[in-house]
Amino acid sequence: MANENFSLTLTSEQSPADVFQAITNVRAWWTGFYSEEITGRTEKLNDEFTFSAADGAHVTRQKLIEVVPDKKVVWLITAANLSFLQQPDEWLGTKVIFDINMSGTKTELTFTHEGLTPEVECWEACAPGWTQYLKNKLQPMIN
Repeated sequence: MANENFSLTLTSEQSPADVFQAITNVRAWWTGFYSEEITGRTEKLNDEFTFSAADGAHVTRQKLIEVVPDKKVVWLITAANLSFLQQPDEWLGTKVIFDINMSGTKTELTFTHEGLTPEVECWEACAPGWTQYLKNKLQPMIN
C-alpha cells in the first residue's frame, strides 16, 4: 500500500513496564549484527544518542521526543548519514515510535518507523533490517 510506514507488532507475556524497560535499553537490542555502536543516553525525554553501524555506513542521531512510561517512546531522527543511499539523509526528520498496549493478557508492542515507506530508497534494506533487530534481538528480551 502506498505511503504505508514500516510497522511491526510483537507480543509478550511480560508486563508493559518490562517491555518499556527493554525498549529503552537500546544497546541491548540495536546492536550485535554489523559492528554497531551507540553513544549517548537512551531512556528519558530529551535524551539523545547516536547509532553507528557497518563502519560508518549508517550513522543516525536520535532524540527522545515523547516518553510515556509503560506506554510509548518516540525518537525523532535529528541527523542521518546512510552512505549506501543516493540521498544519505533520507531518515532525517522521520520518527521511530514504540507503542505499548495490553491485548487481553498479553502486552503488544507496535513499532513504527514513520517516514520509512515503500516509496523511499531505504525501504529495501531498512525494513528487513528493522525486522531483524526487532524479531531476533528485542523479541527474545521481552518473551
